[in-house]
Amino acid sequence: MSKLEISGFVNEQASPVGEVPAGHNGGPPLDEHVPEWGNGGIGNYFYWKAAHSRAWRNPSPGIVSFRIQKAERLGITYEEYTLEILERGRHLQLEDVERIAEIKRARAARAIDRRD
Repeated sequence: MSKLEISGFVNEQASPVGEVPAGHNGGPPLDEHVPEWGNGGIGNYFYWKAAHSRAWRNPSPGIVSFRIQKAERLGITYEEYTLEILERGRHLQLEDVERIAEIKRARAARAIDRRD
């Protein structure tokens, strides 16, 4: 760069000199950062994250279409139906009226929480 190009730059400070304490670089405070596993310890976070990705990886198109059709017949979403299989180890049937109603109530409660 030539001297003319360099002299054209203006050295702007984010805040007045008196507001930044000595030894501070003027960056964002580190206290406000929350890691992806939350404020507690790491614990088994990465094991759970790997298990979650394995459980939700892409199944075959035939399985997906079966689950979508079954979920539509029961009046729940694909995710709710798949989660029920993963959590309980069984496919919901039309006779599982109480469990389906419970799933729908939980969905309605989550929708209300999101609005607040």
